Parts: sequence; structure tokens; C-alpha cells
Amino acid sequence: MHEMSPLIAILVVGLGLAFVMGTAALRLKLPPLVGYLLAGVMIGPFTPGFIADTNLALQLADVGVILLMFGVGLHFKPRDLLEVKGIVIPGAALQMAAVTALGVGASMLLGWPLAQGLVFGLCLSVASTVVVMRALQDRRLMETRRGKVAIGWLVVQDLQVVLVLVLLPPIAAMLKGGDINMMVLAKSLGLTFGKLALFAGLMLLVGRRVIPAMLHYIAHTGSRELFRLAVLSVALGVAFGAAMLFGVSIALGAFFAGMILAGSALSQRAAEESLPLRDAFAVLFFVSVGMLFNPRVVLNEPLALAATFGIVLVGGAACYLLLRLFGVKSTSAVTISISLAQIGEFSFILADLGIGLGLLSEAARDLILGASILSILLNPLLFALAAKREASPNVPPAPDMPRPAPEPTRLTGHAVLVGYGRVGKLIAYGIKGTMPLLVVEEGAVGDPGLEHIRGNAAKEDVLAAANLGAAKLLFVAIPEAFEAGQIVQQARRANPGLPIVARAHFDAEVDHLLSHGASKVVMGEREIALAMLDFAQKQ
Repeated sequence: MHEMSPLIAILVVGLGLAFVMGTAALRLKLPPLVGYLLAGVMIGPFTPGFIADTNLALQLADVGVILLMFGVGLHFKPRDLLEVKGIVIPGAALQMAAVTALGVGASMLLGWPLAQGLVFGLCLSVASTVVVMRALQDRRLMETRRGKVAIGWLVVQDLQVVLVLVLLPPIAAMLKGGDINMMVLAKSLGLTFGKLALFAGLMLLVGRRVIPAMLHYIAHTGSRELFRLAVLSVALGVAFGAAMLFGVSIALGAFFAGMILAGSALSQRAAEESLPLRDAFAVLFFVSVGMLFNPRVVLNEPLALAATFGIVLVGGAACYLLLRLFGVKSTSAVTISISLAQIGEFSFILADLGIGLGLLSEAARDLILGASILSILLNPLLFALAAKREASPNVPPAPDMPRPAPEPTRLTGHAVLVGYGRVGKLIAYGIKGTMPLLVVEEGAVGDPGLEHIRGNAAKEDVLAAANLGAAKLLFVAIPEAFEAGQIVQQARRANPGLPIVARAHFDAEVDHLLSHGASKVVMGEREIALAMLDFAQKQ
């Protein structure tokens, strides 16, 4: 019998079990991330049954880190950070300092060395970008001021941790109490910062021109496959080059690659094309983290775990106090502080570095992982309590509080257009003036003459606001067939006689959309072929 490759085994078992556990977590109204972590625990070396290759899992996790940080860089807008710099720069710095100090204090009570306490505290001071982004998106807070404050706070935290990742290796010997030559240390730090400055300079001066130009060239070839490959090559190549040539962490290299692309006209397309791979490797990253967690710490060190978890929650409380100090309204401060009251991917990266440098024990990492799982489990409950508090008539509404549901349109006999990308804009241009038109799109439309509902049309409250019962026609112009199928199905239930036109890329997608209730599905490649044949027959 052919022996199963460890790589195939971890991909099949890891992703399969993550799917099952993530689905179960979602059914329980928990973030799928919790399921991914638990899936890792189940296939880790500390639980019975199948044991995946931990070293291989960590290598796959490195790819996950690169793609995660590339995604963070793609969404990084210096303009948004500058809007709230007076709050997030001092606030994030003070909050991280306070939590780190608490971590050092707790480590002293546990009898740990100062160096271990310092790394331990730093690991507890930084929130998960993945968890916060998902929470803000689900609650339509991304474009609000409190959403910008939360994202800005995360960016400042991430940049501070990146600085720690750069500084920690050259000062590790000093932190462990060994004899160190200050001249050697100064030379090491100077070399590290020199390499970092050289890398940043090359990326800003050369990368900003070369990378977007290359992607524009590939985009004009018309090959979607090559464009995806180009985006992946940029993310992995820059991260690898940063580590091998400049001694910079792969996380920082990937972040810079994404940030360089963020200013390009192709940034949105790059984000869309890299999303499936980013999601898949992000899952593997969290699975690998779960594999490192030893569940016995819950029984062996319950007080230490409770104290660690408590420090994470105190970090959220510190955020609230600092936000109030900087003049943020109470309702907004509660939402922001709750979103930041957990720890995630950067904590794991920093903990692994600490272990590699001999500054952190594996027992301390177990406490960090346990606190992370507990804090992510508690996060949805805290958000539910915050939402209940906001709904109370005794609490004044926040100025940027999103509507619980979009305002329903008053249009009747109208056409509804879902999606305002390249195809959607052409449809809108062609139909404008012939009948009333309503656009449903998550982002800004940019045409003040169009009535626009902002949101994801796959969500029932957003689609309900389009008044499909009185609509004359529905265009589903988004390229994602899975979401399009959900929209078509809901629209057919709302108005059984409504003509629905959708788009597809493949024959299977055509069948999928027709089976969900679409009246007509247009496949781009087929229509191009028919138009070309029609032209040929007229010659």
C-alpha cells in the first residue's frame, strides 16, 4: 500500500477537520476561528488519535503568516490612520505598555525570569487582526469612525510588534542575563536597523514602481490565472527576499508588499484574487497553532491560565479607559475595547520567536494559547451584551452607530442591480433613464444620481430593503457564484414572478444559478463566442 505523504495528510485531515469544527462553531454562534484552533488541538501531539507532522504544520503556518500580513498591508491606508492618529498612536502604545507590565508582574509571581515575563506580557498585549476585522465587517462598522479607530489601533499594535520582532534577536543574550559587549550590541542593532531601512527604502522607491507596473502588465494580458500567480509571487517573493537578504521578518516583508500594492489601482483586484489562498492558509495557520496547545494546562495550571486570561481582559478594559481619556464616546469606546479584548496571530508569532531564542518556555506558550482560545470564545458574547446595551433607551446612541438594517427603498416598478463592478457599471449605464434603478453594493458607488443600498445582498435584511416584491427586474452582476445563488434563491422567494438575470464564468455555475431560480444566466465566454460567430456569418 502506498504510504501517505505527511503533507497530503495534514492538508486533508487538517483542512477537513477545520471545516467540520468551523461549521460547528458557526452553528453555535462562535467565530469559525475557534473551530480551527480546536481542530488543531485534536490532531496535535497532546491528544489521542491521528497526529499530524508538527514541523510541517509550522512551515505551512509560515505561508499563512505571509498571506495574512499581505492582506493586512492591502487594507492599510495611511490616510485612515492619520485621521485618528491622536487617539490610536498614544493609546495603543500605552495599552501595550500596561498589559506588558501586568504580564511581567504575573511572571514574577510565577517565579519566571524577567526576560520570559517581558515576552509573555508582549504576547498578551496585541489583538488578533483576523478576529477584529471579521467582527467589524459582520456589524457593518468598517466605514464608521469607531471602525477606523479600531483598525488604526490594530495597525499601531502590529507595527510595534514588528519592531519587537526586529529588536528581540539582537538583544536576546542581554535579556537572558548573559554578558554582552555594548559595542557588539550597538553594531548588531545598527546593522539590523540599517538592513530594515535599506529594505524599506527599496520597497518605497523601487517596489512602488516595479510591482504595480508588473501587475498592470499582467492584467492587460487578460489571464486571470497569471494575475493570481503574480499576486502570490509578490507576496511570497517579497517576504522571502526580506528574510534572506535583509534579515527582516517574513511578516514585515509581506506587510510591505501589501502596503505597496494598497496604493495601486489594482489593489482591490489583488485582494479579491488572493483571498481564497489567504483564507485557506489562514485556516492552516490557526490549525497549526492549535496543534501546539497542550490541553493539560487547563488541569495542571488552572490559576495561571485564569490569571493570563484575566490580563487579556484587563487589556480590553485599559483600551476603554484610554479611549474615554482621549474623548471617545462611551458607546463607541465599549465596542472598540471589546473588539480588542482578545489575542491572536501576532501573539503566536512572537511566542514562537521567544521560544526559538530561549526567552520563553513552552509552558508559557500553552498559557498564551489557552488565553487566546478563551478570549476568542468570549468575544461574541461580549459583543452581544454591548449590542443589548446600545439598544437600551437609557443609553444615548453613538453618532456613528450603523443602522440595524438598511432603509427600505420607496421605488416601485424598478430594476435592482446587485454589484457595481465592471459589469454592473455597464448595466447601470445601459438601463439608466429607461426605468428607476436601485444599486445594491457593499462599497461606494460614486454616482450621486443612483439610489444605493450599501451592504451585502446575500444578507436577508439588505435584500429585503430593495423591495423586490414591487420590482420589475433583478440583475445579479457579482462574479461570486456562491453568493449569487443565495441572492437568487432569496429573491425568488420574495417575488416568484420576478425576472432574474445573473452572470457566470463556467457551465457548472450556470446550472447552479438556474437551479436556485434565475430566469437567465449569461456566461461571458459563451456570449463572446456567439458575438464573434454572428460577426463572421455577416461577412
